[in-house]
Amino acid sequence: MEITEAIMNRHSVRRYMNIAIKDRIADEIRAKIDDINSETGLGIQLVQNDPEGFKGILAHYGNFSGVNNYIVMAGPEGMDKEIGYYGEELVILAQQLGLNTCWVALTFNKKKVKTLVKEGDKLYLVISVGVGSTQGVEHRSKPLNELSNVTDSSPDWFRQGVYFASLAPTAINQQKFYFEYKDNGVVSSAGKGPLTELDLGIAEYHFDVGSGMNTFRERLKTSGR
Repeated sequence: MEITEAIMNRHSVRRYMNIAIKDRIADEIRAKIDDINSETGLGIQLVQNDPEGFKGILAHYGNFSGVNNYIVMAGPEGMDKEIGYYGEELVILAQQLGLNTCWVALTFNKKKVKTLVKEGDKLYLVISVGVGSTQGVEHRSKPLNELSNVTDSSPDWFRQGVYFASLAPTAINQQKFYFEYKDNGVVSSAGKGPLTELDLGIAEYHFDVGSGMNTFRERLKTSGR
C-alpha cells in the first residue's frame, strides 16, 4: 500500500481482534522505532501481548476493547511536535502493514505504562495497534481555507500539502493548526487547546507527504534538540 493511500484509508480504531501481530511486521515497526529514537532521542517502544496497558475503567470509558499491543510515545520534556510527527509516521507505517491504530491520550492504564518509561522521560501518550474489528469511520475535516491561506493561485505542492494535513487525526477532532504559504515557503502554527502542538506535528507529517517535500522533517532535525 502506497503511503498516500494509507493516509487516505486510515481511521481511528478502538476495538481489536484477538490476533497476534506477525513477527515480521513487529520487526519492521521496531526497526523504524529504533531509527526514530536514534535520530531524535525519543524513547518510543512497541509493547506486545500486554492487555494490562488497557485494563481498567478508563479504557472502558474510552470504548477500547481487545487492545493487547500498543506503542509507548515517550521522550524528553518539550518534544510534543516530534512525538506527533514521528508517532504519525509509525501510525501510517502500521496502516501500510495491514494494522489499525488509535492515538490515546487519556483512556489507558497510565500507572502500568509509566513503569515502561525510562527515568527522566515523559510519557506523552500511547498508540493502540493491532488487527481491528473494523476499519474505523471517516471524520469530517474543516475546509482547507480554514486550515491555511490556500487560494486558487497557490502552488500545487502547497495545496496538496494542506489537503493531506486536513486528513490528520487531532485531539477531539479539533484541527487547531494553520499552514501559511509565505515567501515561497510554508510556515505552520498551532492554536490554543489540549495537545495542539502534538497535533501540529501530526499535521506537519501529513503536509510533508502531501507536498512531496520534507520541509518539516528537516526543521525538526535542525531544531537543536
